[in-house]
Amino acid sequence: MLRSEIGGFLRMVDVSIVIPCLNEAQSLEHCISNARTALFAIQQKYGLAGEIVIADNGSTDGSQGIATANGARVVDVDKRGYGAALIGGMTSARGRYLVMADADGSYNFLDCVPMIGRLRNGADICMGSRFLGGIKPGAMPWKNRYIGNPLLTGVLNLFFRSGIDDAHCGIRALTADALRKLQLNSTGMEFASEMVIKASLKGLRMDQVPATLEPDLRDRPPHLRPWRDGWRHLRYLVMLSPTWAFGVPAALAMAAGTLILGTALLFQMGLLSGPGPFGESWSIVGGFLVTCGHFAALMALAMHLQGVREGYRILRPSVRRMSKLVTLETCLIGGLGMIALSLTGFTLIASGWSSGGYAALPSILPLVLAAVTGAVGIQTLFGGIVLAIISGHSAAFLEADGTKSPMRGTETALPDLSKAA
Repeated sequence: MLRSEIGGFLRMVDVSIVIPCLNEAQSLEHCISNARTALFAIQQKYGLAGEIVIADNGSTDGSQGIATANGARVVDVDKRGYGAALIGGMTSARGRYLVMADADGSYNFLDCVPMIGRLRNGADICMGSRFLGGIKPGAMPWKNRYIGNPLLTGVLNLFFRSGIDDAHCGIRALTADALRKLQLNSTGMEFASEMVIKASLKGLRMDQVPATLEPDLRDRPPHLRPWRDGWRHLRYLVMLSPTWAFGVPAALAMAAGTLILGTALLFQMGLLSGPGPFGESWSIVGGFLVTCGHFAALMALAMHLQGVREGYRILRPSVRRMSKLVTLETCLIGGLGMIALSLTGFTLIASGWSSGGYAALPSILPLVLAAVTGAVGIQTLFGGIVLAIISGHSAAFLEADGTKSPMRGTETALPDLSKAA
């Protein structure tokens, strides 16, 4: 915990309630009063003192004065956006337990009291669940309640196995240590997804408790734009999931391409007879799928290693087991070998073509196979170089360890609360 000076006296701060604010003069006083009630309940139940931090994002309606007059501490955050405001506010917070909730009056800050209990019992993050706690009539548009939130939460759980019912609930709590580990950087509404995703990837413990949602107190539309922000959430989920963005498409493409080419080759060699499912022209499609699938597999590995280097992803054991076999050298040797094999194939095809008086080739399959082998070889060669660069110019790029990465120095700068008096 840290000491802060209030009215000339030093008091301990254990819990910081951080409220992002952009022109919330109508509802801010109510939220601060509600947050103060929650802090009193936290002090009575757990013996923890707290503060209220208003992360102001450039308000022009006098919100800063309202916050100060009601005993809150105002932190000015120049970078615009919901996520930017929360990151700025939590970075400046003094407590070892951090609570975040919106300034529109839709959340009851008393819901954070059991969240603090979960953090004290070992949780790194505690989420609120509006579907467990209740959504009052008019509090959430139908498309958000029945389409947007269930869809995005379902995709997030499918991709990252977070086990959270309501991944976009606006009231949640986390420890300051967890904030340091997560290295959050999203400036927009996708910040809510980023926290859950990175916590899942880092293996942090996430609990959830019921939270209620009521109609907000403002007479203007909310800052949230359902379609725009929903798309931003969805694309963020895909960008942080190399398995689903590239790995699954790569496996499907390569399997389909190999099936097509293998079947065509077996018929060409006379090992299969009769009408086949794929004519010779299908070999072009098969070659296309194999080439694209191989490229997607390289992208999946590159994204995974980048996450490890940035510190929010743990290197998969299945990937680490290949570390002795897959290095820059093996990629260079393998790539050059496939290129040489491809050139040999092209040479033999050209020789047969010229000896036949440059007549049309009797089959395009050998040409397709030679082309695919060369393309995959080139991708392997250059892909190995790119992977080595991503891994910090290391030839053994599958041995990348995020805990030893020079990029780890970019973690959010927060005080070491474990040593604070």
